[in-house]
Amino acid sequence: MIVLVINAGSSSVKFTCFDMAAGRKVLASGLIERIGIDGTSMKYTNHRGEVIKGEVPVKDAKDAVKVISERLVDPKAGVLKSLSEVKAIGHRVVHGGESITAPVIVNDQVKATIRECFAIAPLHNPPNLAGIEACEAVFPGVANAAVFDTAFHATMPPHAFLYGIPYDLYTEHKIRRYGFHGTSHAYVSRQAAELLGKKPADIKVIVCHLGNGGSISAVDRGKCVDTSMGLTPLEGLIMGTRSGDMDPAIVWNIMRIKGLDGPGVDNFLNKKSGLLGLAGINSSDLRDIEAGHQAGNKQCTQAIETYAYRVKKYIGSYIAALGGVDVVAFTAGVGENSASTRALVLKGLQGLGFKLDSAKNDVRSAEPRLVSTPDSPVKIAVIPTDEEQEIAGQTFDLVNKK
Repeated sequence: MIVLVINAGSSSVKFTCFDMAAGRKVLASGLIERIGIDGTSMKYTNHRGEVIKGEVPVKDAKDAVKVISERLVDPKAGVLKSLSEVKAIGHRVVHGGESITAPVIVNDQVKATIRECFAIAPLHNPPNLAGIEACEAVFPGVANAAVFDTAFHATMPPHAFLYGIPYDLYTEHKIRRYGFHGTSHAYVSRQAAELLGKKPADIKVIVCHLGNGGSISAVDRGKCVDTSMGLTPLEGLIMGTRSGDMDPAIVWNIMRIKGLDGPGVDNFLNKKSGLLGLAGINSSDLRDIEAGHQAGNKQCTQAIETYAYRVKKYIGSYIAALGGVDVVAFTAGVGENSASTRALVLKGLQGLGFKLDSAKNDVRSAEPRLVSTPDSPVKIAVIPTDEEQEIAGQTFDLVNKK
């Protein structure tokens, strides 16, 4: 069974084509970016190692999906004989609110719910829906499944998702913690159990998804019980350009000092803060900030230490929330690739059962692995995330069940 996975953003569409009958083999993958602006380009790679790059005439999501479909059946570089081989399409959708807490086959009601969440996910849900509707047009009759970033966190109990504000704001307006990156947290928490030779229902996991956006989750026997992002992805860790946790009164001070209105301060905290604002080198890329640190830039050093300290605090709080932990798993761009960040986050946690093997930690690998010492009470794992594979798997299960 062929499953196509689509991740439609505001100016890009990422895609992966899976052959589920061949062990979830990736037949082709790629990205169309700069959609709607000059220089729209596509990168396409098939399982034979052929790579095609170049500009494409794409102005919106429908055009993008059409170009993708043409590439998949291209006589030279394609991987399918006919588009009829595609039996299901899985979509990443960021926000499902409280209404959708599991993967679903898309229908009019599902699309209405996605629209209802535009207000709390204005950067993500509109292009996600555009991707779905583009696939409905280009692949008529093919089942579309929506896999929501918020779904994995739907098992959080009220004491974890409620805020200390009047209760009617939750009951009437659904203002609460939702969490994001759920597809990654679901995949990595299961992989962590597999790495330990156990079932997800038998262990407690803390997943540290550290990239330009970052979040941490506490997973108790396969179910999320808390996560760092909130109503929006702004809460929680210090991220590439997002502030993360802070005193809410700071918002009013920033508005006064910078002369910003509501949308202005929202943009300021989401796109001009975090590591970008702390390091002061006009980059949110941790690699650039680490280079600045190595060169003696004290502001870069402070930014890295502040970033790592926030991650450390969340790990400690989630150990308390879980009543102990079996494994802490690092994933995503920073979590998978920055040995120095992992070491800094875990520094001083020996008393909580963490014993990092420095030699193992310094090894770069694309494979899931343990970087703790054999006698470490808490295991430390580095697990490459694969959200596309997770979406494909959930889509496959959903379509087969139907």
